[in-house]
Amino acid sequence: MKEAAEIPEPRFRWIVAISAAMLLAVAMGTLVNGMSAFLVPLEEAFGWQRAETSAINSFGLIGIALGGIAMGFLADRVATRTVCLIGAGAMCAALMLSAHATALWQFYALFFVAGALGGGAFFAPVIALVGGWFRRGAGLAIGIASAGQAVGQGLVPFGSGYLIETVGWQSALSYLGIICAVVLVPLSFAMIDPPDGKGGVAAQVEGGSTLSPSLVLPALSVAVLGCCAGMAVPLIHLVPLIQIVCGVGAEAGGPLLLMLITAIAGRIFFGRLADTIGPLRAWMVATAWQTALMLGFMTLGTLQAFWIFVVLYGFGYGGVMTGVLVSVRALTPASRRASATGIVLAFAWLGHAAGGWQGGLTFDVAGTYFWAFANATVFGLMNLAIIGAIYLVSQRRSVLMS
Repeated sequence: MKEAAEIPEPRFRWIVAISAAMLLAVAMGTLVNGMSAFLVPLEEAFGWQRAETSAINSFGLIGIALGGIAMGFLADRVATRTVCLIGAGAMCAALMLSAHATALWQFYALFFVAGALGGGAFFAPVIALVGGWFRRGAGLAIGIASAGQAVGQGLVPFGSGYLIETVGWQSALSYLGIICAVVLVPLSFAMIDPPDGKGGVAAQVEGGSTLSPSLVLPALSVAVLGCCAGMAVPLIHLVPLIQIVCGVGAEAGGPLLLMLITAIAGRIFFGRLADTIGPLRAWMVATAWQTALMLGFMTLGTLQAFWIFVVLYGFGYGGVMTGVLVSVRALTPASRRASATGIVLAFAWLGHAAGGWQGGLTFDVAGTYFWAFANATVFGLMNLAIIGAIYLVSQRRSVLMS
């Protein structure tokens, strides 16, 4: 009888991974930092402050955080395809309605719903689904799927900037809603659960973590708070920072797009690295990379300098989320992976929301982005310390059990 690891895996698993990447590109690219291109136009249209407009994105991320928990539990019990179709409908409706919003609370409410029922339905369930299709090379597969998010996080703000200049912010939001309907619904039908059930084919060969889930989930959740609060600052505020420093308009989205294109390579590279040296080690390397370069944004004074620096920063930044996702997969039970991923990612999105909001708040108070990026560096160091502690405890447990 062949070992489980030697049994051929279905080629369809790569179709699922690539479809997941395309789905996350549109959905998460719109929700995670797609509003960055709308910050200045909304301020000019309504006279709001930077913290207030930044909070629109934060409400969407809070929605993803809370919705991800509920949708993760739901995805452990019903077809992932069904969950994704719910998300596609919710995102389309929320974006179309937001084009007609006239009050700040309306934007907050609509993006919260888009996050809760839209983003929450996609990220945790889809990543858990991809991991369930792979016995071997799950790090690479998850890296490819999450790379789709990086593509979207670059393309959506970049494209939105030019849409806003061409047709205005209201029509730009309407077009985003149409794009979501056209792209997300067909891709949702490709989110087919693994043939071996919710645990997936991967569950046949997993040995399980040496750490108790009651320890792992809280530790990972606190760690991602710091990781995502830090990365949210350049994601949300890089475009307005460049606009201030360089005095440019829509072209300020170019370096962000390049950063996130570079992050595609980073997500795939660190996914493969996780398969080689282990998820927690790969996560620590990526976090150290991102944190060390964070304050470098404050030293730049020309658009050309931003174009160069974002390549260096983006590669390490891209590996951070892959490290998170692969670590969750490695340290949680297969049968509860969607819900566990949803819980951990809830704290990740809360970190994103807090980081983006504090960036706007500190800018309003200080009139500069220095303290926003300094705080992001502190958040990264907090994350690195917690991941290191998890790794040391897991290594000690492994030695004691051997």
